[in-house]
Amino acid sequence: MIEYIADKEHYTKVLERCAKVRHDLWIGTADLKDLYVAHGTESEPFLAVLDRLLRQGVEIRLLHAKEPGENFREDFDRYPGLWSRLERRLCPRVHFKLLVFDCAEVYIGSANLTGAGIGMKGDTTRNFEAGILTDNPRLVDAAAEHIDGIWQGRHCTKCRRKSFCGDRINIR
Repeated sequence: MIEYIADKEHYTKVLERCAKVRHDLWIGTADLKDLYVAHGTESEPFLAVLDRLLRQGVEIRLLHAKEPGENFREDFDRYPGLWSRLERRLCPRVHFKLLVFDCAEVYIGSANLTGAGIGMKGDTTRNFEAGILTDNPRLVDAAAEHIDGIWQGRHCTKCRRKSFCGDRINIR
């Protein structure tokens, strides 16, 4: 399956998959802001979803390019489980937007992990986004390898932006 998704479908198709992950969720995004998702008839911070997943034993990697905004940090502080269990790395060169679900599906697209990019925003405040959601093994493996290479620090020796990397990736 290779499915083209655009605009509001990002919210309904991609973020719903995040909540259903059973083993691991890898997220790569350039920008990271306060993001809300539907939860029954209410809404909640996406961080609440991540906190639930972590408590269920899901391993989550979050790779992002810059420190998140103040509202995100305030929500983050409400979920102490994230402090010790969420694997997070900052790399100022990350510009891609990838979500890998249980190493079985991948979202490859334009939407950052923000309300206007992929979250609950009104139709008049949402960004125009597009992407691909697929379970094609070659695409899933390539995306996972791309994230893992940066996660493991394979590019750090050539990077000229280390002075901007507040949460440096350790070279192994």
